Amino acid sequence: MISLSKYKAVLWDFDGVIMDSMAIRDKGFEVTLANFPKEQVEQLLDYHRLNGGLSRYVKFRYFYEEILKEPITDDMVKAYAARFSEVMMELLIDEKLLIEDSLDFIRKYHRHVPMHIVSGSDGKELNVICEQLNIAEYFVSIQGSPTPKKTLVENLLVENNYLPEHVVLVGDSINDQEAAEANQLDFLAYNNSKLLSRGWAYIDTFARVSI
Repeated sequence: MISLSKYKAVLWDFDGVIMDSMAIRDKGFEVTLANFPKEQVEQLLDYHRLNGGLSRYVKFRYFYEEILKEPITDDMVKAYAARFSEVMMELLIDEKLLIEDSLDFIRKYHRHVPMHIVSGSDGKELNVICEQLNIAEYFVSIQGSPTPKKTLVENLLVENNYLPEHVVLVGDSINDQEAAEANQLDFLAYNNSKLLSRGWAYIDTFARVSI
């Protein structure tokens, strides 16, 4: 049994931790970039899967600058992100995508310790999704891109007067771990067996976690 009783706040990634949405995110990039060669889109999907915690803004810029080897303006990035968001809003408001293992824990303990979402997904989009799925009430705040996750965490600590040693971040990607490390937080890996070999504390099920 893992106890989180020493923490005064829990920060959650969203995709892959609270919602099983990674396949839907893949679809979003495929639809948004449907006019480009499939091989190039596949390269972006590889980058996306390795960097789940990065925002779509970073990924569209990566697609142009690193895969297409072409410049991209901020307005173009925003346009792609807006189209991506349209696709996500159509597909993600689906309670069947929620991960009951972690959500049961959140429902059980959200009154015991403040919980926040810090995600690489679009912040406005996330708030709508959580409201529509009736899970927003479990979180003190729901924050996402375009602000980078490291900065989201930094700002959250300041705004809520949290000491880093009293906060833990739960995530499923290297980017989540880096955001925790940059802000001197403990990190708990979840729902990504590739993280097991990296030596971080790993949760295989929240049925074995308490507060």
